[in-house]
Amino acid sequence: MRVAIFSAQRYERALFEEANVRYGHDLVYFDVLLGPETVSLAAGFPAVSVFVNDVVNRHVLRQLADGGTKFVATRSTGFNQIDVPAAKEVGIRVVRVTNYSPNSVAEFAVALLLALNRKIPRAYNRTREGNFSLDGLMGFDLVGRTVAVIGTGKIGRIFARIMIGFGCSVIGFDVQRSAEFEEIGGRYVDAEGIEGADVISLHCPLTPETYHIVNAGTLSRLKRGALLINTSRGGLVDTEAAIEALKSGQLGGIAIDVYEQEAGLFFKDLSSTIIPDDVIQRLVSFPNVIVTGHQAFFTREALGTILETTLVSVSEFAAGRPLANEIQP
Repeated sequence: MRVAIFSAQRYERALFEEANVRYGHDLVYFDVLLGPETVSLAAGFPAVSVFVNDVVNRHVLRQLADGGTKFVATRSTGFNQIDVPAAKEVGIRVVRVTNYSPNSVAEFAVALLLALNRKIPRAYNRTREGNFSLDGLMGFDLVGRTVAVIGTGKIGRIFARIMIGFGCSVIGFDVQRSAEFEEIGGRYVDAEGIEGADVISLHCPLTPETYHIVNAGTLSRLKRGALLINTSRGGLVDTEAAIEALKSGQLGGIAIDVYEQEAGLFFKDLSSTIIPDDVIQRLVSFPNVIVTGHQAFFTREALGTILETTLVSVSEFAAGRPLANEIQP
């Protein structure tokens, strides 16, 4: 089957070609985001593959359908970038990657927490310049601290297990409670229960209900100096409110691998350009902020599974078989 792959990165192409030997699809790569301005590139393709920052709204889906597309596969677990009800209306079936390597994201969240708490990026930059002073590098022991896990799905539970291994007290907040989370030592609380946490880590999907779940109100009620980690979706955090909380000292630090306006920034080399996004520029100017470019998923194991699962889904669609990873409205 002929497949248009949008947001295709160089490292993906080699792995896609290697895996596709077993499936024999005709893969055509586009390094641009799918959106209203680029959807014409997909004309004539029965299948389209997208990633987290592609725009697959009602308008784009109608144009895809008019061009003959019947199938959209997102190379991600989250699918907030796709208007799934609109896809059903125009006769396009949508699949995702339900499971790749939850360990990759959970481990990266732990890495961000350790780097933020112990000021590792600042220390690294100092010593490269011959500055071995410890002033301003003090962190705190994690043992005995309270860590709040917002979203206790697969990734959240792995993160919780690691934090329990550090000797932390782990609390969780989720509309769907997990018996496994409680079995490993986690304890569920209501929304107010996270306010005394020393660390808050976000592991929930982006939905209308979770959009800006971290906002000015929630930040004002947190324990002063708490650390915030987000490896899930940028829209979970009101970035402007987080900046104000950083300026006041209410938020002790933030480490994010996702950003609500990341579509025009992430997965690109902008080192020789002027970045017009004032918000991200303000964020990276803080000494207690770490920003990475949506790389938490980026391990050999995870990427291999993502691409393999995508090709399997394309093969299922091409053969008229049931779609194991289909998203229902």
